[in-house]
Amino acid sequence: MMSEFKEFAVKGNAMDMAVGIIIGGAFGKIVSSLVGDVIMPVIGKLMGGIDFSNLFISLGEGQFETLAAAKEAGAATLNYGMFIQAVIDFIIIAFVIFMIVRAMNNMRKKEEEAPKAPPEPSEDIVLLREIRDNLQR
Repeated sequence: MMSEFKEFAVKGNAMDMAVGIIIGGAFGKIVSSLVGDVIMPVIGKLMGGIDFSNLFISLGEGQFETLAAAKEAGAATLNYGMFIQAVIDFIIIAFVIFMIVRAMNNMRKKEEEAPKAPPEPSEDIVLLREIRDNLQR
């Protein structure tokens, strides 16, 4: 059983998957920072200074200025601003992945379209050509 596990763990597919998950996690952090720190402030500014992270509806009693104040008071909140930010994160990640896959597919097409050298003629064909050439003299 240990040898089977060792074979599975060291197989190329398992290693590729592990590397993909690690890189995907790091990529997710980069995109989250891009959205949260660069894109959302610009969108918020264009929409009149809206801070999406503070868009919420208090489900309990009382009014709160910020989401942090509502959480500190222990109030149940519906955080639709965080949902909007998550949707924008998803759209950006999906677009970037689409562009990467598209670029890879284009590279594969170019490799496939590259002209291949014609195959060498078989030995029979070479002999027949020699005979033909000798008869023409």
